[in-house]
Amino acid sequence: MLSWLIGLGLFALLWLFGKPVAGWAFKIPHGLRLPLKNWIGGGMKWLVEEAYFGLFTVTDLTRFLAEVIDFPYRIALSLLSTGLLSGQGSQAVQLLPPLSWIAAIGIVVLMGRYAGGWRLAALVGGCFGFLAVFGQWDNAMITLASIVIAAPLGIVGGLLLGLGGHRWSWFAALLKPVLDLMQTVPIFAYLVPILVLFGFGPTSAVVATVVYALPPMTRITMLALKTVPDEVRDLGRMVGCTPRQMTWRVMVPSAMPGLMVGVNQVIMLSLNMVIVASMIGAGGLGYEVLAALRRLDIGTGVEAGLAIVALAVALDRLSQAFARRIRSHAEDLPQGLVRRHPYTAAALALVPVTGLAGLAISLLQSYPESLQITTGSVWSDLVRYINVNFFDQLEAFKNLLLLNLLIPFKRFLLSLPWAGVVILIGLAGWRLGGWKLALQTALPAYLIAAVGLWSKAMITVYLCGISVAIACLIGFPIGILAAERDRLWKGVQLAIDTLQTLPSFVYLMPAVMLFRVGDFTAMIAVVAYAVAPAIRYTALGLQQVDPQLIEAGKAAGCTRWQLLTKIKLKLALPEILLGINQTIMLALSMLVITALVGTRDLGQEVYIALTKADTGRGLVAGLCVACIAIVADRLIGAGAGRLRRRLGLER
Repeated sequence: MLSWLIGLGLFALLWLFGKPVAGWAFKIPHGLRLPLKNWIGGGMKWLVEEAYFGLFTVTDLTRFLAEVIDFPYRIALSLLSTGLLSGQGSQAVQLLPPLSWIAAIGIVVLMGRYAGGWRLAALVGGCFGFLAVFGQWDNAMITLASIVIAAPLGIVGGLLLGLGGHRWSWFAALLKPVLDLMQTVPIFAYLVPILVLFGFGPTSAVVATVVYALPPMTRITMLALKTVPDEVRDLGRMVGCTPRQMTWRVMVPSAMPGLMVGVNQVIMLSLNMVIVASMIGAGGLGYEVLAALRRLDIGTGVEAGLAIVALAVALDRLSQAFARRIRSHAEDLPQGLVRRHPYTAAALALVPVTGLAGLAISLLQSYPESLQITTGSVWSDLVRYINVNFFDQLEAFKNLLLLNLLIPFKRFLLSLPWAGVVILIGLAGWRLGGWKLALQTALPAYLIAAVGLWSKAMITVYLCGISVAIACLIGFPIGILAAERDRLWKGVQLAIDTLQTLPSFVYLMPAVMLFRVGDFTAMIAVVAYAVAPAIRYTALGLQQVDPQLIEAGKAAGCTRWQLLTKIKLKLALPEILLGINQTIMLALSMLVITALVGTRDLGQEVYIALTKADTGRGLVAGLCVACIAIVADRLIGAGAGRLRRRLGLER
């Protein structure tokens, strides 16, 4: 406590009286700034123009890799969307049609029946049917074509990196900071180098998706391999397995249930990237949402966003079902190829049958436009009604928060001395985890000041901080109410699953149409996007409290309020802190996107760098966002760990 009193006292003196004598502590002099932007920009220029590997430049190699990726992508696109074409552009002639909508739905229904029974088959069939009925089929198939290429690349890449990290401890130590940066640096920040190296088009979008989706697979692979029982390892050694056999015939099969969780994460993150990927040529549902945002066409945007949700739900449930099936014991297979693989045989038969039928009856090939329905006008009319009838109330609410909360808090943060803030962050790290954590938190904070982006970082912190606080004020009560009510919790789970699956860009459209552009609009969108973890972790933390402790409290005569405040919330606090951590991560990722609605934070720096193809500027701004995320993650993680030890939940 004494160290905090001294630290806060010195900070207050510096803030109130230090500007005339220590101006450098409020704005770092240009001579002391780190020219990281120029270093990165120069390094990228050298890499593209002068770096050689033998007879080839780096660009030659990346463009060759792009062609390698483009080949299977074109096959997938032909199968799902365009059909087999001869020629290019307007001169292209379709030699064979793509997979019919009936065949595609039939195949996913068969997959659902095989993996999880008729209920799953009906669910995934309904999701794909939704795409056809609401006129999103063609765009969804373009998106699915990129997913079926990006997801396997992310799975295989993450598996190989995870195997390396499991086998060599030095490699795992090198991987950890790289994976941290890959997960915290905004994807916009490394779109520019990807564009420079791989060119504009679907291939660059696939590469960006792989980079974004690969880290969870790597981490889960290392964790799954680490948890393989020692008895299994010993058995492999006893039968004389070589290192390769030990890896691929013992370790990987034993860790398969955990690995399938990683597969699920790769698929979901790949779908989460579809809108960002559309900025560099991906097309599909992401482009529909992006185009709707530019036109402020909320109806089209919501329908395309819901189509992404439907696709995500179908792929998520299928991957989870296959994971559960892998956990079950293998069954004796009947003799004969067709009897052994009836679902595969049925799918292979369905394709030519529906293809031939589609040549005769067009509605069997493509879902007819006359039968398509749309709810676009409903969403647009709803927003228009709210604007017409509640404009004054919305404007008053907006001005109330802007004048009394947002603007004062923004000015307060911008007035703080960067040197004092860095020292206080280091002090917090030292108190929670010693000198190692102090360095891990103070150095990233100092880096933000050293590259000259302190003011923009404070605006990011102001928007993130207020958004997270409001999200928690909304999320905590909902989580508390839902934790003990099973029916309510099921409904809440459905709602927050939808919120987390819905593309982040979709939140911007109604916010802009109701509140125009600015910080308040960004805050509304961030709160809507980031509230889910606050609800989920609060409910899960309360549900995991030991029932015996609750019974002991009841026996001691505690009221319901005392049980909640004195027992349940105390024991659930570590999980609630982790929920706050996840809320912060989602808020930071959303803030980069809200640069589209006029914020002046680090997200704007990243977006301007993307429009100007300025690699150095974009990566430095993205690195500053990552520094904020790392500081928050390390401090909250250390605080949660200390609480767990204090409560006796871990040693």
